[in-house]
Amino acid sequence: MKVLIVGGVAGGAGAAARLRRNDEFAKIVLLEKGPYISFANCGLPYYIGGEILDRAALQLQTPEAFRKRFQVDVRVCHEVTAVDTAAKMVSVLNHSTGEIYQESYDALVLSPGASPIRPKMPGMEDNAVFTLRNIPDTDAIYAHIAAAKPRTAAVIGGGFIGLEMAENLARRGLQVSVVEATPHVMANLDTDMAHAVHNRVRAAGMGLWLNRKVTGFTKDSVLLEDGTAVPADMVILSIGVAPETGFLRDSGIALGARGEILVDKQLRTSAPDVYALGDAATVENLVTGRQQRIPLAGPANKQARIVADVICGKEAAYKGNIGTSILKFYDLTAASAGESEASLRAAGTPYRKTITVSPSHASYYPGGTQMTVKLLYQDSGRLLGAQIVGGEGVDKRIDDLAIAIRFGLTVDDLAEMELAYAPPFSSAKDPVNMAGFVAQNALQGMFRHFYVEDVAHLPEDAVKIDVRNPRELQRLGGIPGFRNIPLDDLRDRLDEIDLTKKIYVTCQVGLRGYLACRILLQHGAADVYDLSGGFSFWSSMEKDRLGMEESGGKNIAVCGAQL
Repeated sequence: MKVLIVGGVAGGAGAAARLRRNDEFAKIVLLEKGPYISFANCGLPYYIGGEILDRAALQLQTPEAFRKRFQVDVRVCHEVTAVDTAAKMVSVLNHSTGEIYQESYDALVLSPGASPIRPKMPGMEDNAVFTLRNIPDTDAIYAHIAAAKPRTAAVIGGGFIGLEMAENLARRGLQVSVVEATPHVMANLDTDMAHAVHNRVRAAGMGLWLNRKVTGFTKDSVLLEDGTAVPADMVILSIGVAPETGFLRDSGIALGARGEILVDKQLRTSAPDVYALGDAATVENLVTGRQQRIPLAGPANKQARIVADVICGKEAAYKGNIGTSILKFYDLTAASAGESEASLRAAGTPYRKTITVSPSHASYYPGGTQMTVKLLYQDSGRLLGAQIVGGEGVDKRIDDLAIAIRFGLTVDDLAEMELAYAPPFSSAKDPVNMAGFVAQNALQGMFRHFYVEDVAHLPEDAVKIDVRNPRELQRLGGIPGFRNIPLDDLRDRLDEIDLTKKIYVTCQVGLRGYLACRILLQHGAADVYDLSGGFSFWSSMEKDRLGMEESGGKNIAVCGAQL
């Protein structure tokens, strides 16, 4: 059996290694158009920033080592330019010699990956504009910083790579601005969860330009559609990736509207004996059932094993994934799994949501941080999505929630989930359990939520109560229009509250507000709502709003008392 593999990074190299473990005698040819295989894409920003010091560590395998260990015919700088599925042949361009030749196959694995989107804009040639996808890109950025010694940089695009590059360029001493064409960074997060990320970007001293499109460049700036010139001696374009499937256009292999390769559960394409995986191929979204492209390294590696097994006649199938992802930005961690509010609204899918704020470990054990957990679920309790923003322990909790979403668990399962507990690591009621408890209470009708985006639109004649203690209000500030009645005084001051009106309650994170709702409901109030996430979540939104109003996109420091 002769297997050709197109693309030698995570998916292609993984498929080759698994094929060899399955079949010692197969002829395996790995064709990679670049000079490197099996390199760590996700580690590239950290080498530029100096977190990773050894450049060689970015290469998990060299072509020579891979060839020797797995007996694979590795050909770097060999680009597949066309596929003839009828003749089972591919055309290959050897970039080192200029030779074009034909190569036959019994099975063909397509793992071409995706390339950064780089639109042509006026003045682009006047500035130093880079994208980051591979080791040559990394070398070019690293060398430019060393030689040109730029003082300012603009990162266009506030996704994973964009924010990671912003942090690492700042670590190299550059003054960095982040420009994002949509209203918030991190498309996997909803707007309310992105506020904390925006605040951290500004706190790092970076300029943040949201909802602004780039129209051109000068030698030392990026030009925005409103006429603003953002200082930039160099630019990183990070506005997304497109599947590298141009060579398949006349192959007869079915492609989607954006050039993605359509596959079934065995990762077979529409052509016999042709398989596809990784960033260029579609997968089933396990929450929605839709076919879509989810370009992440973890799924690509899993797909590689399955392709190799299917080719070798084993029973295997890729069931799909939910797009679990995580970002480190300085001391902030932002993570998500499954669907967002935005995607559920776009699909017309009904959902409920709760926001909880919990400590990363037992509050009496020193060094903990708060994490905000957003849960999206159906009336049945089935989980649809989760987002977390915080410090330590976010990675552990998003993994718990990703497993729950993937396997169709409910909020009741979260409440019952048995998770490891010791004071340095968690609380007896873990943040995941707490999210489940709150969602359970909401589904059982124990109380109702209102949300930070509702605060500005509450009825004028409604009763608005803040049940924190007076010292908290003095120290942290409060939401305008909310009257302070501390929780412990509430029962004694019920005569001050018109129980026939709508009542909106807030506290610091939502827990005391829930307790107040229970008291009020059982004393005759009919329409009571607790602010999901509490004052801390609202203040994050308000701080972001004030930051966006600050002219020039500069950092603004706003303490709670000023809110």
